[in-house]
Amino acid sequence: MKIIAFGGSNSSTSINKKLATYAAKQFKDSEVEVLDLNDLELPLFSVDREKVLGHPKLAHDFLNKIAGADLLVISLAENNGNYSVAFKNCMDWASRINPKVFQKKPMLLMAASTGARGGASVLEIAVKNFERFDANIKATFSLPSFNDNFKDDKIVNEELNNKLLQLVKEIQNEHV
Repeated sequence: MKIIAFGGSNSSTSINKKLATYAAKQFKDSEVEVLDLNDLELPLFSVDREKVLGHPKLAHDFLNKIAGADLLVISLAENNGNYSVAFKNCMDWASRINPKVFQKKPMLLMAASTGARGGASVLEIAVKNFERFDANIKATFSLPSFNDNFKDDKIVNEELNNKLLQLVKEIQNEHV
């Protein structure tokens, strides 16, 4: 199974990229490619720029990565209760090329934050909004208090880790 994983943040120390990477690696017998939104840095979207630039190659590259995946593992950063600008901008460009950005690929959708709500606001927005972009969300997971619950590249809270592992198992069983 080919998995594309990424964190919805352009932070060089993204906790969501760490969570997405960890979760993706829990799928057995899978090839995991972790994307970095910094490698997909696009001009700030506007229809005026689109008229001048057309559709940037990086937006096509993003869609091609999704097209080549069997499963998407995405963990969204929450900035002021919503998507990060880096993720939203990538989505804006990609959706102008193909409004069905997620191409019905099965998805494990997550969020993490250093706070107690674990990115609940952005996760709620995404669950409602991603359907418009042909998302096939199989499960959601929220990791609160990241600095307490994630250490040495893994979830150290046993209850939360078991919850994630159960979701991984259910998704993997459905797609084997």
